[in-house]
Amino acid sequence: MFLNFFKMKLIDTHSHIYLPEYEADIQKVIINAQDVGVELIILPAIDSTHFFRLQDIVSRYEGYCLPLMGVHPSSINRNYVNELDFAYQNLLNGQYVGIGECGIDLYWDKSFVKEQIIAFETQVSWALEFDLPIIIHQRESFEEIFHVLNNFKEKKPKGIFHCYSGDIKTAEKCIEMEFLLGIGGVVSFKKSMMAEVVKEIPLKYLVLETDAPYLAPVPYRGKRNEPAYIQLIANHIAHILNIEIEEVAAITSANAKNLFKL
Repeated sequence: MFLNFFKMKLIDTHSHIYLPEYEADIQKVIINAQDVGVELIILPAIDSTHFFRLQDIVSRYEGYCLPLMGVHPSSINRNYVNELDFAYQNLLNGQYVGIGECGIDLYWDKSFVKEQIIAFETQVSWALEFDLPIIIHQRESFEEIFHVLNNFKEKKPKGIFHCYSGDIKTAEKCIEMEFLLGIGGVVSFKKSMMAEVVKEIPLKYLVLETDAPYLAPVPYRGKRNEPAYIQLIANHIAHILNIEIEEVAAITSANAKNLFKL
């Protein structure tokens, strides 16, 4: 299924290849990505329990796997202050290309909504303090996310709405706030509305992501995702827009490089 366009350069802006799912074959996963033209992989943080695995992958593939720092909303609980402190200290002492993944998730558990909002506000402030883009996780929480972002009026953050799942109207609002939309494997799913969003939103506002190991594109849906499959996502977008995959790769990669200052 790999297209092997050697001149094509792709960037996976969201991948968790430091998780245990890749312990047995991480080198093969990296080779697969390089073979299809993936030139960079961005690794969002989750929380302190995953920190050392993330740093190990960044060290082993220095300059190819680039880390973010933040606290995922699913890791926000009664001990959230400790997680935020851990992340902030690492921001002060490390080299990171962005903040995240962070945000608000009201799909699985609403027990710590207040804490999620505080944690998200805190991490938006970090993005401004360190002049870094922020990667936003949202699930059934656009209203809450927008409310937080609107509180930052003097200086506004920039970043990506990771795994964008809203409609066209919401996409336009994200763009008005100077955010990009992260498009992943869901765009290949038959019942997804993402094809309609991609048709209406110019490529200059999109970046590609796998969210590996989750949400693998067709024909690997339901299986472990990996960065090499980013070329399948690019191919689906090219088919939707009736353009060449090289154009999708060139524009989305330029968007990512500009945002992350690469």
